[in-house]
Parts: sequence; structure tokens; C-alpha cells
Amino acid sequence: MSFLATSAVLVGDHDLVMLDLDGVVYRGADAVPGAAEALRGVADRGVALAYLTNNASRPAGVVAQHLRDLEMPLSDDAEVVTSAQAVATLMAERLGHGARVLVVGGAGLREALEAHDLVPVSDLDDDPVAVVQGFDPGIGWQQLAEASYAVAAGLPWFASNTDLTVPTARGIAPGNGSLVRAVSIATGRDPVVAGKPERPLFDETLGRTRAARPLMVGDRLDTDISGARAAGIASLWVATGVHTLADVVAANPDERPDLVGPDLSSLLTEHVEVEVEGVRARCGDAAAELTDGTIRLVHGEAGGLEALRAVVGLGWAVVDRGGPAPAVDDTMAT
Repeated sequence: MSFLATSAVLVGDHDLVMLDLDGVVYRGADAVPGAAEALRGVADRGVALAYLTNNASRPAGVVAQHLRDLEMPLSDDAEVVTSAQAVATLMAERLGHGARVLVVGGAGLREALEAHDLVPVSDLDDDPVAVVQGFDPGIGWQQLAEASYAVAAGLPWFASNTDLTVPTARGIAPGNGSLVRAVSIATGRDPVVAGKPERPLFDETLGRTRAARPLMVGDRLDTDISGARAAGIASLWVATGVHTLADVVAANPDERPDLVGPDLSSLLTEHVEVEVEGVRARCGDAAAELTDGTIRLVHGEAGGLEALRAVVGLGWAVVDRGGPAPAVDDTMAT
């Protein structure tokens, strides 16, 4: 498998850029450096933006205001698409309007359910007809136990997403998937999931935008990239979040991105073809070489776009020839 290449800036080939948030646009309360400038450049070219998040804790309007505070281009709150909204759409279709739903989650999930005329409740004694889980930092044992009782009783079970971790300003913390797994272990069941890598969040976004040539940008291989691949959407991995360059080199084929880049500035750059010959790869002015099981950059700017493409292209070529995934020299870390 090889990378896509472009003859002009990347966004020129697309009518919509779908952006993961945590680790791509911002980290906690702070913007990823250069993100606002890059996205303004995308918007100035007439390419639509959609901000996707698997984090269901905050209402879309709150997320939108956060983006505005960080000076990201955003003309309408509908450009923010949350996994809470996606799971609410899915549940309304399956349960019907007015259905009572046991909620293990925060304001973002409750608001999304109410927007679809579903009724959030907090106790199995309130006669819910289904259960839904979404991330909220205030969730504790009692809420997980209530969900377990309802799921074990046979109620349909939905989850906004199953990310095992969530990036925060202090580091990586347990995500909604860790909480969902606790209920799954207690009940022996698995939920219907709306967030990445499943289709509903992508479908919700494409339904709003009517885009024909979308591009998904993410930092996580297991959600952003694999979900885009399964949905037939081109993908760009950026090195500002959870997964590392070494993770990309070692990625399973169904988690390999179509493109890689250091950050969102990669949207406004040409992606030059990667040429691999044996244990060497070249991309523009960058060259990488495999020595003693480790890929090292022998020419070019460490962490630059062309260097990342050369390193990953060589790594995938080695794996596709039947070899083990190479290590990546620490000086290539971004």
C-alpha cells in the first residue's frame, strides 16, 4: 500500500475537511499550535469544515464556543458534530420519539437526546426502554451499576463511543470505552456504538454537509483513520495527538492513513510522491534508510512533512515485503 500524492495543496482535492478535535485542533483548553491559522487558510479556499468529536460530555454549542474562543473558523454551531448527536439520531430512529432512556453521561448527551424528543432518565425504576453511555468526568460506580442492571435486564444498549483513553492537558486518562468495558464485563454484552470508528458519526456529518469529496483528519489510528477507511473517506494522520510515528509505521493495513503530516499545516501543502528502493526511501528533499531494524532520516528536516512520508513509506514497504515493523529513530519524534 502506498500514500496518496497531490500535485497541488492537499485541500484542493476536497470539498470538506472533517476534523477530529482532541489532539488535532486542541489539547484540553488550548489550541494545537498553528491550528487556527491552518484552518483559516482552508476556509479561505472555500473548503467546508466540520468539527467531529467522539467526546459526548459537552453540548455542541459549548464546543462551538470553545472553538471560537480559540479563533478557529466556525460560521455555525451545526459545523460541530458530536458522538452524542450521532447516537441520539440512531436511537430516535430505532426507538421512536418520546422513548425514555437511561443516561450514563453528561449534559452533551442529555441535550442531544432531548433534541430528538427522547426523554433522559437516571434510574431503572423510571421505566426506560434503552440505555445509553457517553463520557462525563463525573461518572461513578453508582451510575455504572445502574447501567449494568438495565443492560443485564435486556434493555437495548447504546454508546456514544468506545475510545479507551481521552487526552487531557495533564496527559492520557480513561475514556468512555473504559467505562463501557466495565459494564460489558459485568453483563457479558456489547453496545451499539455511534462514534468513530463506526459509521453513524460519519453519516451524521455527511448528511449535514452533502459533501462529495471529504477528507478526515485525525490523530488516532483506531478511531479516526480506521473509521474513515471503513466509510470510504480519504484520511490524513497528524502527529499532534495520541498515536506516534512509530504507531503509524506499525499500523495494520486497515488503520493506515492515506496521508501523514506533522500538523494541520499539511492541509495547505503539496504531498510529494514517495519513492522506495530496497532499504531506502525518498520524498522530495527527505531520505530515510533502514539500518539494523531501525529507520533513520539521512536527509531532510526531522518531523517535516516529506520526512514523515519517507519514513512511513519505507516502513510500510518493509512490512508489506513480509518483514517485521521497523523501529523509528527517536530523532524523528514530533
